Order: sequence, then C-alpha cells, then structure tokens
Amino acid sequence: MTRPELEVTAKAIIDSNLYMTLGTADEEGRPWASPVYFAPDGYSEFLWASAPETRHSMNLASRPELGIVIFDSRQPIGTGQGVYLSAVAGELVGSDRDRAIDIFSRRALLHGGEPWTLEDVSQPARHRLYRAIASEHFVLDPQDGRTPVSLE
Repeated sequence: MTRPELEVTAKAIIDSNLYMTLGTADEEGRPWASPVYFAPDGYSEFLWASAPETRHSMNLASRPELGIVIFDSRQPIGTGQGVYLSAVAGELVGSDRDRAIDIFSRRALLHGGEPWTLEDVSQPARHRLYRAIASEHFVLDPQDGRTPVSLE
C-alpha cells in the first residue's frame, strides 16, 4: 500500500470504530491498557469520559504520555488493520470542555447513547471529560511494519 492509501485506511479506521485502547503507565512505569468509547475531533484529538479514580485516569494524572490503538477486533485473522498513536492526554477543565462535550455528545447520540452535558462531567458527577492529542500516527503496512502517516 502507498502512504496515501495507508492514510485513507487510517482515517476510515478512526471514523468507523467506537472504542480505542489507551496504553498508560503509572509513576513506576507499570503498564495498563483500557478500552474506552471515544469521539474523535478530526484525526489528532480524541475525547472520552472516565471516572477520575479509574487506573488509566490516575495514571494520566501523573504521567500524561500514552499510546493508543484503534482497531476492529471483528476482522478475520490476518486481515485486520489498526491505527497506532503516540499522544499526551489529560482531563479537560474550564472552557476547553464546552466545545469538547458537544462533540462527545453528538457522537454518543449517533451510536444510540444519551446526550452528555457539562453537568455529566463535572463534580459531583462520576465522570470527567478527557482529551488525547496525538503527535504521531502509524498504520501497519503489508510487511507488518509500522508506517508513519500524516492525518492533518
């Protein structure tokens, strides 16, 4: 596949999947993987709601760097593709949440979920809104190598 074809593939994977897997680590470097429902804002910002006391949220509070994988696990063996991201993430606060909660809520509604409001991601509610900003995107090429792609 050419790089432009891999970029189209990466965008299609992000657009068509509901969950991404966060790869976080705690202060000592112990890894933790967590699948979360997400809403993309373009192809470099990814939003999700989580409780601040979950392991991945606590990990991000102390170490904001993470890896993300988005893939369709229902593909036949040997045919699946995935997008791999290097990112920095954290809880959204203040005015950053206004636009982000609208994006997250619209996507949730498209997939049969309930609408989300700022009250749903503010104390004393259980969840907070998080955002990852990707600095690198990769897709597996046919030779099982990770090819960097630009998804601007």
